Amino acid sequence: MIFRGKDTKVAKPVEGILRRMLACGKRCQIIEFKLSKGAKIPGHKHPHEQIGFLEKGKFKIVIGDKEYTLGEGDGYWIEPNVDHSVEVLEDSIAIDVFAPPREDFM
Repeated sequence: MIFRGKDTKVAKPVEGILRRMLACGKRCQIIEFKLSKGAKIPGHKHPHEQIGFLEKGKFKIVIGDKEYTLGEGDGYWIEPNVDHSVEVLEDSIAIDVFAPPREDFM
């Protein structure tokens, strides 16, 4: 299956965050997040494993009870059902993979 960028829908889950699905299979899904400086993704958790990397920019991420500041090229892994949040320190682009796919992101 092929996914065309021009056909993808852009969602705005919170102020300063744009999200679009890049590709999706039976067992995993790739999502692009464009994050504006100052935006925040509030604490949340989900039953999906999440891995990603920061393609551009800088943000602070809290995973469980640990806080990290990540920059361009840094990656992260979030186990299922672990609370996490993000504070965007610079305009950023993050690419995340969710397994299994998040139906709420379709």
